[in-house]
Amino acid sequence: MLGAMDRTERFYRIELLLKSRGCVSFATLRDELEVSPATLKRDLQYLRDRLAAPIVYDAHDNGYRFAAPNARDAERHELPGLWFSENEIHALLTMQQLLAGLDDDGVLARHLHPLTDKLQGMLGADAEAARELARRIKLIGTARRRSPNRYFELLGGALLQRRRVWLSHFRRAERSSREREVSPQRLVHYRNTWYLDAWCHASDGLRRFALDAIGDARVLETRAKNIALRDLEAALDGGYGIYGGTDAQARWATLVFDADAAQWVAHEEWHVRQKARWRDDGRYELQVPFSDPTELAMDILRHGASVVVEGDAALAALVRERLAQAAARYA
Repeated sequence: MLGAMDRTERFYRIELLLKSRGCVSFATLRDELEVSPATLKRDLQYLRDRLAAPIVYDAHDNGYRFAAPNARDAERHELPGLWFSENEIHALLTMQQLLAGLDDDGVLARHLHPLTDKLQGMLGADAEAARELARRIKLIGTARRRSPNRYFELLGGALLQRRRVWLSHFRRAERSSREREVSPQRLVHYRNTWYLDAWCHASDGLRRFALDAIGDARVLETRAKNIALRDLEAALDGGYGIYGGTDAQARWATLVFDADAAQWVAHEEWHVRQKARWRDDGRYELQVPFSDPTELAMDILRHGASVVVEGDAALAALVRERLAQAAARYA
């Protein structure tokens, strides 16, 4: 006789019985789980609807089994683990929060509702367990810029349909708007902000547009120009941060962190192609590629007196000037 099982244990027991025996009668399942007929019916329904388990009733054998063309497909179905790894829980909760933040109650939310339901099912054995997990794990995002939801949906649709888009984009540096015709290539979520990577037909090149700076947009009937993903990555992902630039444009910055700051920086990834080493004096050397110093300088300034720029005189001068300007404000 088995001791009393909680709901999660029953789900795994059902999964094991169906995999090991192929087809199991309702009476056998009830006896093995030691539950009432109503409880077993609810469990089977939950496994089907919330956890996408392909369980069907086989009238010929008078039992339940996995509906799979072959044994390999049945083996591929797995229930979520009792707990998740750090990467898995971060990915699941990030997806849930991203989906929740895209649209509150518009068309997009209705389209994504089945996906959010499935994520909810993966996060816990029941709705209350999923809600409790979401309450107990908090993801903090800073400086989030909210972009108009209607443009996210519009641009996402144009991206999938491979259509050009006319848009009015506000350039913050110039404090003015420009009208452009673009071919969307990719949506990018970076530091809590959405961006559109697109081919700009006015400047005849790839550009990156912040969605919150788009004042107006409409989809055109014209077919979008297609850029190979490899070319897109080479043009926009070569350097540091959102001001990526091309591999050819990138130059390398050498940052040397004091021993105290190094204890944190040594565990951070600033760029996928970064190079790093510990120096004999206990300091930490980090090399990163960059094409535009704007964002890199801001991240260097976060570490104040704990870091120094070596080698690149122009970047060192920019950081020194920013520090002097900041110090002058407190003089």
